[in-house]
Amino acid sequence: EVHLEESGGGLVQAGGSLRLSCAASGFTFDEYAIAWFRQAPGKERELVSCISSVDGSTYYPQSVKGRFTTSIDIYKNTAELQMNSLEPGDTAVYYCAADNAASATITRCKHLDYWGQGTLVTVSS
Repeated sequence: EVHLEESGGGLVQAGGSLRLSCAASGFTFDEYAIAWFRQAPGKERELVSCISSVDGSTYYPQSVKGRFTTSIDIYKNTAELQMNSLEPGDTAVYYCAADNAASATITRCKHLDYWGQGTLVTVSS
């Protein structure tokens, strides 16, 4: 059974940084993608990053491009999301998601089957 667990959330002031981690277990995939999503109260869930285990290719939406960086350790089955220059608008519950995938395309990353429980990130102004 695939299990994902996020860690690293917390409270940070605007302009600060946080690093989120996602530990995956039960993986039997040779090729997979790990994505980070966020959902703020009253808003739709948003994909904020995705990375492929095959070639390390990544995707970021414009809202976080240049501020967020995702990385993957294929030997440990872990992924991280480094978030810099945080803004109050980044406040949300952040989730990691993963699934078998040959590449980290937007379409594939938006339809991953396995999810963690989420970790709260609060950015104060």
